[in-house]
Amino acid sequence: MRFIGDYTAKTDAKGRVFLPAQFRRTLETEGEMRLVLRNDLFQHCLVLCPESVWNAELDDLKSKLNRYNSKHQMMWRRFVANAELVELDSNGRFLIGKRKLEFAGIKSEVRFLAVDERIEVWDKDALERVLSEGDGLGQELEDLLGGEANL
Repeated sequence: MRFIGDYTAKTDAKGRVFLPAQFRRTLETEGEMRLVLRNDLFQHCLVLCPESVWNAELDDLKSKLNRYNSKHQMMWRRFVANAELVELDSNGRFLIGKRKLEFAGIKSEVRFLAVDERIEVWDKDALERVLSEGDGLGQELEDLLGGEANL
């Protein structure tokens, strides 16, 4: 499953927000209606993913950890601590709790950014700042993928 798109929405006074219809259709097509919301590991945004994607991530991480290693145990604990199960209401909304809103700096306008099988949930202005910082994307891609022509 892959999501595509970049959408803006507003939270209501309770912290509820509509999941964009395009994302809801993708989830319905795949029979996935339960989502996991967690803090991102590297940015001040939230990550929303189908429960099956979350479970696959857990299985992958768990396979690399030793439960009898204290550092691994703490890593596991920190990884799962910020995750919460999210279900859409009949209107296609979900609740973003106060701690998560604060972590991501979300005030009212939210920007949903599809990133493969995950959806990032950003404060609208914060994402615009982050995206405007990287104006060298073409050069970065050339450095990574460029080389001799394959024509």
